[in-house]
Amino acid sequence: MNDWTADEMMSVAAARALRDVTSCFVGIGLPSTAANLARRTHATGLVLVYEAGAIGAKPPRLPLSIGDGILAETADAVVTVPEIFNYWVQPGRIDVGFLGAAQLDRFGNINTTVIGGDYAHPKVRLPGAGGAPEIAASCREVIVIVRQSKRSFVETVDFITSVGHLTGPGERERLGLLGRGPTQVITDLGILEPEAGTCELRLTHLHPGVDVEQARAATGWQLAVADDVTTTDPPTAEELEALRALQASVEQVPQ
Repeated sequence: MNDWTADEMMSVAAARALRDVTSCFVGIGLPSTAANLARRTHATGLVLVYEAGAIGAKPPRLPLSIGDGILAETADAVVTVPEIFNYWVQPGRIDVGFLGAAQLDRFGNINTTVIGGDYAHPKVRLPGAGGAPEIAASCREVIVIVRQSKRSFVETVDFITSVGHLTGPGERERLGLLGRGPTQVITDLGILEPEAGTCELRLTHLHPGVDVEQARAATGWQLAVADDVTTTDPPTAEELEALRALQASVEQVPQ
């Protein structure tokens, strides 16, 4: 039996996807956990950028929101929200955008706006876009972290909040978007990457103990699978220790 959970494997795999000495625009939740884990392990020079204006944040615990004061207290610089987007994100100066999703389709288009029905009368109204559309459009690449199920991996998203590869090759270029779009989708089952010729997400990695049929059963479209699917290396003791310390840090915040 593994001494780690599927969520821990997902967070570790996502942290590994981040390279040292790069800039990363971090969403709250799973992206923030993975980005802070990366900075505490292999990517100590990773520059964390948060939407509220913190650049180079080094929080000693997981922030509770993009406006958590601990981000400003530990940042290299704090700028206004308009400057973050007008000067840093939209001109393509951020290396990696790290996003979550409520729904995701085969081309990496993200929905965090509404589920079911139409926009005015949805079954569920979600938190919305925030800065995600600009991040998805203009960061040099985007990594998405999301738990994989037929509820989240859908044939067609109910609303495109943040563009992935739209309907395939050339669509981002047609719209004049600067970034490459989603380069990896990291889940609790494995890793998907866009296929070069179609931009369709294809399963390239499976986490230990997961098989292809499990991944297909958790996907709302006919999942493409690479010929040479790789098994993800399990979390190391050091990665687990750092991750669990991060998660415990939130529990210690006074309510």
